[in-house]
Amino acid sequence: MTDLTTLESDLAAQVAAAGDLAALEAVRVAALGKTGQVSLLLKSLGAMSPDERRERGPLINGLRDRLTALIAGRRATLEAAALEAQLAAERVDLTLPAPPRRKGSVHPTMQVMDEMIAVFAEMGFSVAEGPDIEDDFHNFTGLNFPPRHPAREMHDTFFFGPGEDGERKLLRTHTSPIQVRVMRQTNEKPAAPQWASGQAPPIRIIGPGRTYRCDSDRTHTPMFHQMEGLVIDRNIHMGHLKWTLDAFCRRFFETDAVVTRFRPHHFPFTEPSAEMDVQCDRSGGSVKIGEGSDWLEILGGGMVHPNILRTCGLDPDEWQGFAFGMGIDRLGMLKYGMPDLREVFGADVRWLAHYGFSAFQAPNLASGLS
Repeated sequence: MTDLTTLESDLAAQVAAAGDLAALEAVRVAALGKTGQVSLLLKSLGAMSPDERRERGPLINGLRDRLTALIAGRRATLEAAALEAQLAAERVDLTLPAPPRRKGSVHPTMQVMDEMIAVFAEMGFSVAEGPDIEDDFHNFTGLNFPPRHPAREMHDTFFFGPGEDGERKLLRTHTSPIQVRVMRQTNEKPAAPQWASGQAPPIRIIGPGRTYRCDSDRTHTPMFHQMEGLVIDRNIHMGHLKWTLDAFCRRFFETDAVVTRFRPHHFPFTEPSAEMDVQCDRSGGSVKIGEGSDWLEILGGGMVHPNILRTCGLDPDEWQGFAFGMGIDRLGMLKYGMPDLREVFGADVRWLAHYGFSAFQAPNLASGLS
């Protein structure tokens, strides 16, 4: 009895002295494990006489039960202390605002479109719009396209089936139909114009929007974005067009080092016509505008063809003008280093997270570029 009392006191002291769960587990194994002190005492009952087992059995079992309860109580105390320490170390201060969480972004195409609109707005241009589904007159005939021009063929244009009147609608192949609508409505002075403001000349508008062509590769997609520009006034000449586009490029690319050049070209809707190149550096797998000795074509334009002015009811002897068109997506690729146009129209949120813009960075007509 004395031996059991001494053993119990010694084990109880060890339990009380255990400073953490690992130390407590070591005490439990030493006392109640397979070769523990109390376990060996229980195994020794088998070698005792019946009278000794009746005397020693309850004492040893009682020791085991009390020690088990003592260990369980100490474990609960240590676990509570460990939890308190963890809570103190990992406490969240609910009085502080949550960290910012990005839920979305402005698509690069929309960002670039807003930047371009902001630049032209500073020059006094207003925004005009037109329908994506056009008729042959506004998309081709009104823009001086000959009847059998290649652009009318199926490999360039998405045509719809014939309507009840036999006419085949189409998805506009450029935003130039906006120019025809603005000039014709200006001339007709409708009471409630649908696509433009109906202002009388002089006209100074830009027409951003979606366009569609049967084409797809690294630099072409079936749907893309263009921005048209149109100025109609008296005594307009190519010098006005060149200054406008030079000023736009310097402002858009945010550098005064932009060097441009005009090359003669042919467009059915302008005469004379030109394509504009910007000087750049193509080395290192990227295109840097405003440096280097390479050239890159970025847009086309020219003086509005007299036939278009007549078709829209304006006298070419009184009114002249210039027009230009440029790809919004391509300009965005140049400015922000996007290598493949097809990714612009993909649904990869990783791409959008990399190239997207915060809504607070998007320029507007009041603030201009960020």
